[in-house]
Amino acid sequence: MNKYKIKNKSISFSLKSGSKILNLNKPKIMGILNITPDSFYDGDKYNSEYLWLKQTEKMLKEGASIIDIGVVSTRPGAKKISEKEELQRLLPVLTSIVKNFSDLIISVDTYRSGIAEIAVQNSAFMINDISGGTFDKKMFDTIAKLQVPYIIMHIKGAPQNMQKNPTYDNVVKEIKNFFSQQIKKLNLKGINDIIIDPGFGFGKTLKHNYEILNNLNSFNAFGLPVLAGISRKSMINKVLNTKPSEALNGTTVLNTICLLKGAKILRVHDVKEAMEVIKIVSQIST
Repeated sequence: MNKYKIKNKSISFSLKSGSKILNLNKPKIMGILNITPDSFYDGDKYNSEYLWLKQTEKMLKEGASIIDIGVVSTRPGAKKISEKEELQRLLPVLTSIVKNFSDLIISVDTYRSGIAEIAVQNSAFMINDISGGTFDKKMFDTIAKLQVPYIIMHIKGAPQNMQKNPTYDNVVKEIKNFFSQQIKKLNLKGINDIIIDPGFGFGKTLKHNYEILNNLNSFNAFGLPVLAGISRKSMINKVLNTKPSEALNGTTVLNTICLLKGAKILRVHDVKEAMEVIKIVSQIST
């Protein structure tokens, strides 16, 4: 669908998947549900049906519009797992959540086209691909066949090596060039419901991350919703000398900046606090 209009210098969007529509005329919260043993912040925290359902319910009550399910850690240096193991982790969680929250907007975090197809067949609304279609050449064709919204993220390298001296001549320009090329390919395949994510922390140094943040509003030129995922990341901890468990205040500061620069989706671990950011920022941006 990707219908947008300029209103009060902001862009509003709606995304469609099957009979469900996600309206982004106001910023939305994507709550992170990590079903992984080794994520950088909440690994192995939601490892039973009771716990993942309880966390999903909590995030929804606090205001999340989207739940992003991830079963493969993509932190720097993360161990790669097989597609079979990814599916074995994902399906019990996905089917359980769909059964208990029938109207939920679910995003599945995967870079594998086979997993994406099975996820959508089991009621996922959108696919969140950290590789922007570069890890699996079948991904764009799969999204075209499924006709679901697609989050295209920029990454340099792979999780196993992405933080080993990433270099750019101009980080913002190179990311924008990447998006231009990939969006064109998607459009040619009839894919228009696209969300762009510059990929904070994915093959970027501390300086790169803050250059992206400072220029985040420039990504609005694509006429697509921008997702910001900075929750508890090292770009906060390296500045404040904190750990992920201590980075909530820093996350709130950066989420505020992202909204002021036009982000339409905040991907977060802490939904309540992110919703408070949206409510306050809305008072000065209407």
